[in-house]
Amino acid sequence: MRSFLRFFRQLHIWLLANLAVLALFFLLRARRDIMTAVSAWFSMPVERFLGRFWAFLPFSVAEVCYAAVVIGVPVFVGYSIFAISRAEYKREVFYRQTMRLVNTLLSLYAAFCLLWGVNFYADDFCDKSGIYPEPVAHDDLVSVTRLFAMQASLYAPRVPRDANGVCALSRQEALAFAPSLYESMYEEFPFLALKTDPMPKRILCSRVMSAMNVTGLYFPFTGESNLNMDFPVATFPATVAHELAHRRGVASEQQCNFLAVLAATRAPDEAYRYSGWLLGFIHLSNALYSADPQAWSAIRDTLPPAILADLRAENDYWAQYDGAAAHASSKAYDTMLRSYGDELGMRSYGAVVDLLVAYYQ
Repeated sequence: MRSFLRFFRQLHIWLLANLAVLALFFLLRARRDIMTAVSAWFSMPVERFLGRFWAFLPFSVAEVCYAAVVIGVPVFVGYSIFAISRAEYKREVFYRQTMRLVNTLLSLYAAFCLLWGVNFYADDFCDKSGIYPEPVAHDDLVSVTRLFAMQASLYAPRVPRDANGVCALSRQEALAFAPSLYESMYEEFPFLALKTDPMPKRILCSRVMSAMNVTGLYFPFTGESNLNMDFPVATFPATVAHELAHRRGVASEQQCNFLAVLAATRAPDEAYRYSGWLLGFIHLSNALYSADPQAWSAIRDTLPPAILADLRAENDYWAQYDGAAAHASSKAYDTMLRSYGDELGMRSYGAVVDLLVAYYQ
């Protein structure tokens, strides 16, 4: 037994180090002060450095990392099977290869917990701003939904449209504007300020993201905000704003959607303003429809054809991806959110309504 432990000593030390880091994280995650300190002094500084470091590359390093995993894992498993079949001491080789794979996965998980998981337990946007979601009164929901419908209708004619009347914004222009997007927020929310805000990255395999029901992705291992470049463009600028909120250490999806609406509707760029008002209206109108279909119908009847065209394009696009992959991806992400204490899970995307009504009403 001792010779066995000595022979695989490095693998066992690696395993113990992984388990120690994870045990420490799970033991201390209830200490909000410690998690806040780790986020402020370690996690976010490291991610911001990584984001600046990789900004010079025109492609997404995160996408390369995902491709490496998708290709690397089967290659490693295939090589391991070959090595075991050729080995004289098959059990030893099987154990070594299994431990390498387990340790690699545990190291990635431990790094994710340190770089991003701590933000689920640290002081969040609501704690720092004093703006909290509150129970929504029916009249307030109707009033704020009507406000967003009016504002979206105001900006709808000001954005470029194709022959079918569907929004035809330039995604590249939206990405180019992104580094200055949050500057209008700093006076009210100084804790959101960053010295530099690198431009988000385009994802080449955007159709794969759409099949998984994903419009954007923040990758803490590289500090990059990544964007799906294929879904209807009307909500694209607001999605950019959402991913930039994650870069500021905001882990909650509902808070990022709220910040996306706030930042986009305050932007000097009219494309962002339209996108922000439209995204907010979509969330609010979905909530109103479930609460009062008649009031929802009355507001929807006031929408101009331009907005109706964008909403149809959005629905038609995502309908084609309503399959097993999208549901599996949503379920996996929902499970991840819940594992870090976000009890609303994917419902956080709807709970943004509480914050919008609390703020705008």
